[in-house]
Amino acid sequence: MLEPSLNFIACPDATGGHRMAYWQWGDPAAGHVVVCVHGLSRQGRDFDVLAQALCARAENVGHPLRVVCPDVVGRGQSDWLKDPMGYQIPNYAADMLPMLAQIKPATLDWVGTSMGGLIGMVVCAQLGFMAAAQKSGGAPVPAPEVPGPAPTQVRKLVLNDVGPTLEWEAIQRIGLNVGNAPRFASLEQAAQAMWIISTGFGPHTPAQWLDLSRHMVKPADDPQGGVDLHYDPAIAVPFRAVTREAAAQGQASLWALYDTITAQTLVTRGAESDLLSPQTALAMTQRGPKARLVEFDGVGHAPTFIAQDQVDTVTDFLLG
Repeated sequence: MLEPSLNFIACPDATGGHRMAYWQWGDPAAGHVVVCVHGLSRQGRDFDVLAQALCARAENVGHPLRVVCPDVVGRGQSDWLKDPMGYQIPNYAADMLPMLAQIKPATLDWVGTSMGGLIGMVVCAQLGFMAAAQKSGGAPVPAPEVPGPAPTQVRKLVLNDVGPTLEWEAIQRIGLNVGNAPRFASLEQAAQAMWIISTGFGPHTPAQWLDLSRHMVKPADDPQGGVDLHYDPAIAVPFRAVTREAAAQGQASLWALYDTITAQTLVTRGAESDLLSPQTALAMTQRGPKARLVEFDGVGHAPTFIAQDQVDTVTDFLLG
């Protein structure tokens, strides 16, 4: 499959609801689904290379597979929210549940880069709550309301350069870059500007970076032409409102979520990452799901799963 199909799901919110887009690769009838969720200012087409590699490997062994890559609300082809304070992890995770109910996976794996990994941790907890409620015949813990039967729990989880403890200096760095909305004369100009703030992604050829940048822009609503970044600049509003104290308090909750994860877990880390420290990554191998840790040399925050060794690491983990 050279191109994925574009699909939409209606998601509730306090202002009347919104649509979330998701891209689907592979066999649309496959029960085994890999959901790949992007980082803060990115979008679902970030995973084109990985999705095609997963589908090709699955096809080679006769294993039906779908890869689903949502554009988190406010990004890509998804709607922008009326209330910018809705751009927060719990709401993003809540949007994933109706999507899962729509695609109906029999086997569910999750790949999450940075923000997408945090969303994955919350979804793992939510699906665990729902499964516990079903088994008990009641509702021992609050569970989100999702139409239809509860989706299956996550079987394998990839947390890409993210964990329960995030380094404050990196959060500040990201906050300085997100939400700025310059207009560019062309895709090439936009790609050059994005590379300046994205060198942590590690080495890419010019062709690879241009392909990765292609879906990061949209035509400008301007008679003179040009391109704009694909996302709502307001995604920065709640992100920049987080204080160092609030971030530190949130770590305890995130570690509590991490400790409930039952999925087989892989942590991938850029060896030069400033967001996921070596100490946090090591701790993730020692508690909760006791993740396997793989580091990629010459990469910071965050690996893009385009380099062959990165692609092989994830495909081996999910399909090996």
